[in-house]
Amino acid sequence: MVKSIVSTLIIATLFIIGAIAENVYVNKTFGDFSEKTQCLIEKCENTSIKPDDLIALQQVWHKNKKSLHVIIPHTEIKEIDLWLSEAIMLSKQNNTTEAVQKLKVIYDLSTQIPKTFNLSFENIF
Repeated sequence: MVKSIVSTLIIATLFIIGAIAENVYVNKTFGDFSEKTQCLIEKCENTSIKPDDLIALQQVWHKNKKSLHVIIPHTEIKEIDLWLSEAIMLSKQNNTTEAVQKLKVIYDLSTQIPKTFNLSFENIF
């Protein structure tokens, strides 16, 4: 009986540590990405947007999404992929206004997605 209680406590502790580590990782990854997106939005509003800036942002995203695929649903990742691709195509067409709007959607997504994985009352029930 003592072994089963100890085993249960160890498994529960590992589960809690894993959940906390996942939460920290998701928040950090999306926090960094949303900061880069916000900087790019500000840069684009002050000057003209360059496709190379958006391609650099896309490369950062592709690097991050490899590990995020393990943790979060693929549909969340696909949303950002699609909006980022649209922003790149619009910037290549010199449609700066709409490209900035797409970046704002990406920023909103990158700030809202981590909230769905927080350990909070509304996410538990």
